[in-house]
Amino acid sequence: MNHKFILSTTATISLKGAEIVEYCGIVSGETVIGANIVRDFFAGIRDIVGGRSASYEEVLREAKNTAIREMQEYALQLGANGVIGVDLDYETVGQSMLMVTASGTAVKIEGI
Repeated sequence: MNHKFILSTTATISLKGAEIVEYCGIVSGETVIGANIVRDFFAGIRDIVGGRSASYEEVLREAKNTAIREMQEYALQLGANGVIGVDLDYETVGQSMLMVTASGTAVKIEGI
């Protein structure tokens, strides 16, 4: 994105000169991803020997980024240039699906 957009897990903005001037509503973005069976098998082996599962970490990062991007796009449609109170939720769906949800309050901020 070419313009400044603020994402914050806090309920306020603490940037010098920045001020929330309008609350635009609750926004969210969701993504559901499936895990590859081969990747699951090798991730399980790495977990047994005590290593980190880079393949799972990459899938989680990708899902998180997609959910945040969708939330941000929804906020932009409402005329917002920020989202405060951002929360990420991870939930398994079935045996091999993962749902990631990003939600927050879209706001208009002056002074950024």
